[in-house]
Amino acid sequence: MQKLFRLPLTPRTLYCMRVGLRNSSGVYSRARAGGCARWCVGVPKSLEIRTFRPCSQTPRLGYGAGLARRRAGFYTRVDLYDRAMADLWSKQRRLAVAAVEPLAVRMRPRTLDEFAGQGHILGPGKLLRRMLQADALSSLILFGPPGVGKTTLAEVIAATLSRHYERENASAVGVARIREIIASAERRLQDNGQRTILFLDEIHRFSKAQQDVLLGDVERGVITLIGATTENPLFAVNSALVSRSTLLRFEPLSEQEIITLLRRAIADKERGYGTMDLAVADDALALWARLSDGDARRALTALEVAVRSSEGAPLGNPPLGTQTHAHGTQTITIDLATAEESIQQKAAVYDGTGDEHYDAISAMIKSIRGCDPDAAVYWLARMLEAGEDPRFIARRLAVIASEDVGNADPRAITLADSAWQLTERLGMPECRITLSQCAIYLALTSKSNASILAIDEALEDVRAGRTLPVPAHVKDTNVRKAASKGGIKGGQRYDYNHEVTTTGPAGEIGGITAQDYLGTSKTYYRPSERGAEKILKERLEAIRAERRRLQGPG
Repeated sequence: MQKLFRLPLTPRTLYCMRVGLRNSSGVYSRARAGGCARWCVGVPKSLEIRTFRPCSQTPRLGYGAGLARRRAGFYTRVDLYDRAMADLWSKQRRLAVAAVEPLAVRMRPRTLDEFAGQGHILGPGKLLRRMLQADALSSLILFGPPGVGKTTLAEVIAATLSRHYERENASAVGVARIREIIASAERRLQDNGQRTILFLDEIHRFSKAQQDVLLGDVERGVITLIGATTENPLFAVNSALVSRSTLLRFEPLSEQEIITLLRRAIADKERGYGTMDLAVADDALALWARLSDGDARRALTALEVAVRSSEGAPLGNPPLGTQTHAHGTQTITIDLATAEESIQQKAAVYDGTGDEHYDAISAMIKSIRGCDPDAAVYWLARMLEAGEDPRFIARRLAVIASEDVGNADPRAITLADSAWQLTERLGMPECRITLSQCAIYLALTSKSNASILAIDEALEDVRAGRTLPVPAHVKDTNVRKAASKGGIKGGQRYDYNHEVTTTGPAGEIGGITAQDYLGTSKTYYRPSERGAEKILKERLEAIRAERRRLQGPG
């Protein structure tokens, strides 16, 4: 609704109308307009300038009219928009928007008591609960899988602490908008002491330079930042911003927590389906809870699809609190078959470059090391189904063959190499069989990490500066000849092992001499008692015993 007011037009009022300034005294700002606010006394605060244009009519009455005539000589008609009258329709507009909201949005928790899951941070006596009770909230970075309540918790926190709430998505907001929010937050803090929460979804999409804009004001407490991300913030978020924030990891919801949320949506008369004659089987709820993989949004969407696609359900999405079905007393029944049709195949929660990428391969490696072929095959299937590069998996299997199997089964490295080559040649889906065969064999064969321990211990000595000179008798032949021609004693003669006859157990291995090939008494390789390495250990002990005998005492 518009009302017309005739106000004197002067350069100052013209400036005020152009920029639309107003304060608690009226429409115009006294500080910015140099005192012209006195011409607006009596104008309702709910009015804002929409248009202004010259008007030849002179008002009969009006405070300051004479001064205006002397200054400008003419008047203007100002069209002001009455926001108070416009608010009569605001409820209707909100209902229209709410009518198209998905069930997952309508059922967002409004209080901490309604919030499901994350008991490790929100339970009694836990960190975040104590921070909220003491009104000592610091900036937070919430990270975890989708659909576990990161965005919802930010809104609940703002409502709990009665703070102004600004929500932005990092992929759509720029530095200019962030600076505008910070400026408004500072003015709000100065005017009435109200603090501001800035919720920045997908904060990992902010560049390092964009994140730096927040640093100063986050540190000063002008705004309380709550960032949400599905990535590991230690890698995806500026380290300076991380150091100014509290990191809170969100976990997937349990199946029982998902079922609780589904039952709440079925019973809620205001936001859910409580006014409908709806019967949902327990096994249907259990199916959704299992297939949603801890994602509340996915489970609620499945419920909504099942209800709205059922015979007798109302068309479209009726306004909140007025859900009814089309056939009066007809009951809408959702059984297991309907539940299966309403939820698509679960998409694996997997990021090919993030934490899930490394967590899944780590789980497979540890399963093989722990001799569990079932777990190894599951994690292998999890990665392949999520689109992991099979060549990456083949490389890791080759590493396992050396690191965890080693000489306990020397055939393992040959098998892993063959599996790698076949994976390169076959590709998916056929190579899944080859990878499964290799993983199962590695899980069930004998294991030894003696090889990796030996090389790592030797590398540690080399890096620590314990560089040993090469003994003269094992140097290159040409080096020893040159040293001898130059008058330098080349040391003792090298004994060619194939010309040496050794008796006893060591003789089955090769010719053993008394020569020292290292120059110091140091043991790196300590074979295990498992598999083929047990035989190697017996041979090594025989070799060392024969060498000690030949070297004699001392």
